[in-house]
Amino acid sequence: MTAIRVLVVDDEPQIRKFLETGLRGRGYAVETAADGQAALNQIVSWQPDLVILDLAMPRLDGLAVLQRVREWSAVPMIVLSVRDDDKGKVAALDAGADDYLTKPFSMNELLARIRVALRHATQQPVSAQSRLTVGELTMDLVGHVVKLAGEEIHLTPTEFDLLRMLMQNVDRVITQRHLLAEIWGPGYEDDVQTLRIFVAQLRRKLKEQAGQPRYIITEPGVGYRLRSDAT
Repeated sequence: MTAIRVLVVDDEPQIRKFLETGLRGRGYAVETAADGQAALNQIVSWQPDLVILDLAMPRLDGLAVLQRVREWSAVPMIVLSVRDDDKGKVAALDAGADDYLTKPFSMNELLARIRVALRHATQQPVSAQSRLTVGELTMDLVGHVVKLAGEEIHLTPTEFDLLRMLMQNVDRVITQRHLLAEIWGPGYEDDVQTLRIFVAQLRRKLKEQAGQPRYIITEPGVGYRLRSDAT
């Protein structure tokens, strides 16, 4: 039987060693990472079954890792933090954490949380698609890099999120309200003018000619879709 793979992400060596020893002693396969960027790389290359993630880390903090991973993967993630306030917990859970554990903690409590998170994970498939490709357009969801015909395009975070949603739903019409709610948040569902501005900016960066969209198609009065047969 293949051992369950757990990635431990923490910048404190003693915490990594404690968790690595304890989890391996219970039959888990364990890898570790000391910062957020290394964690992203290992999630892609090793594809763990579960991630234990500290919030306060160099390079990329835990919240940034959560947000990026949730763009392309549903791998269970348990957050560790010295903060015990509601604000920190809510931020982590909103960013996509499956559970939140405050330091210090016992190994038995962590093991129980792991079992629950893994049970919940069996209810939905885990996606590990970290690179999207449509025609000559490619998006690296881990590195946050977009290229058109091999040339990097520099997008703002909002432009990146907009293009990501379109590429993840290629050939499907996404309504204006859905795009606004997902990218800008509740309360912005009717701000159609803002969406039009960002779509226009994105089209310019994709080198689309006025009146001759290559990738982003407008469905009048409804929303937008990304063509899979862009030429």
